[in-house]
Amino acid sequence: MLIKLAGGEVIDPVNGKTRTRDIWIRDGLLINAPQGETADQTHDVSQCIVMAGAIDIHSHIGGGNVNTARLLLPEHHAAHQRRPAATPLSNAGWSTFRIGCLYAQMGFTTVVEPAMAPSSALHTHLELADIPIIDKATLAILGNDDFSLSLLRDNTSSAMLDDYVAWIVGSSRALGVKVINAGAAAAFKENVRSFSLDDEVPEYGVTSRKIVKSLQASVTRLGIPHPLHVHANNLGIAGSADTAAATIEASEGVPLHLAHLQFYSYGTEGKRKFSSEASRLAAAVNGNRDVTIDIGQVMFGQTVTISSDVMRQFSAIGNASPKKFVIFDGDGNGGGGIVPYRYKQDYYGSLQWAIGLELFLLINDPWRVFFTTDHPNGAPFTAYPELFELLMSSAARDEQSSKLNASALELTTLASIRREYTFDEIAIMTRAAPAKLLGLKDRGHLGAGAIADIAVYRKGRDVAKMFREAALVFKNGDLVVKNGKVTNYRWGKTLRLNPPADKAIVKRMKAYHEERYGLPLDWFTFPDSSIQRDEPFGEVPCNS
Repeated sequence: MLIKLAGGEVIDPVNGKTRTRDIWIRDGLLINAPQGETADQTHDVSQCIVMAGAIDIHSHIGGGNVNTARLLLPEHHAAHQRRPAATPLSNAGWSTFRIGCLYAQMGFTTVVEPAMAPSSALHTHLELADIPIIDKATLAILGNDDFSLSLLRDNTSSAMLDDYVAWIVGSSRALGVKVINAGAAAAFKENVRSFSLDDEVPEYGVTSRKIVKSLQASVTRLGIPHPLHVHANNLGIAGSADTAAATIEASEGVPLHLAHLQFYSYGTEGKRKFSSEASRLAAAVNGNRDVTIDIGQVMFGQTVTISSDVMRQFSAIGNASPKKFVIFDGDGNGGGGIVPYRYKQDYYGSLQWAIGLELFLLINDPWRVFFTTDHPNGAPFTAYPELFELLMSSAARDEQSSKLNASALELTTLASIRREYTFDEIAIMTRAAPAKLLGLKDRGHLGAGAIADIAVYRKGRDVAKMFREAALVFKNGDLVVKNGKVTNYRWGKTLRLNPPADKAIVKRMKAYHEERYGLPLDWFTFPDSSIQRDEPFGEVPCNS
């Protein structure tokens, strides 16, 4: 079928300046305007903005921690409600089903779950496979498991570490590697309750810095497109900006991605010894071309914090709201905690809200700062439309600031920042840059040959409404959303890498699992057919 989107204002930073032009789709791909052919289907988008489908690089949408949060807080998600009789996917859980729909309604077509424990990869992929419409991907967690820590303790060759990392990524069907408070989960088992970049893991004698640097180097040598995704030490505490600054400095000329920087942008100034260091960290990011970051913006209201950083979550249980939580200590990278939290317009909430916006507005390069709330930690992803409005309107920021704690805002630079994001910058930050960072050459732009993931927004003064209710959304050329409502359901794919690993690592992993767990390796791996979808995975090449 030949489809034409006629007369839209096309915002496509990868392929040139914004201009009014037609978009053509054939067989799920974008094509150049055909000569002498008439479209089978035409959509008049002359009063609309046209962008590629949006990409979220960091959103907790599947896996054990997400399901535990649902069990802990049934009153705060849709699964406790009566299931609609017309649910089109009979085998998809209601909450899981809604994730794909809500993302698609906003024009998002690809989302990355950033924290998959390799030992529970099958469960994660089964859940992701039940999220309709959008494509998904995962990042495999490393850096707290016995095998990698033992390799580093024993000064094993870099080739052995590379083979292990490649095997983990390939066997777990991941798109990259994440390290979470490197070494801290292992230290937590030894009753350690605080852990910094140069602290050593008991029993292994390796520092958090060595773990990060070793994995960073391995990811780079293997040609994994996405740099090592780092959840740093000391998340959420006063003075954490020192840790973030040290981690940024530790990139040392090698690509590094620092997750949810807002949660590390806290200083110790003021009466409460809790202040903003956003301008300092923004300057550090601006001065280091090897570093990319995502924000983890806080928005006000009820949410739940989900993290495999078991040390941090254990320390946060006193602030749980409502007063219930789950902390579990699993082997290797499988522990974590679920702690509900309500962000209020008090001193602390006001400061966190302002810090995230400071980072967005003070980091100059939209190709290196990524749009996230660390769903659901800073806010549910459904808050994105309101956040777009805050970034694009200084008046909207001023209006919200007038309702917040004045003493907190005095410790930030937000009031002095008049920058307003343009549609081009939004398109870079949410489309072109994420595709580049993840190595996804087939999306994030509207050039010929790209998959036809397209979001069409009706122009209007209400920016939040515009981004909340896309006029049209196409996924692989299928029209899936019209006027903010899902009209067609389809299955997406989960994007994965398959980096080459020496066959000897499989033999070694078999022996390791049998010795450590008394279980065959088959308990921890799975064939693609386990997902019970036609072509459930899409393979992304590594860099050569």
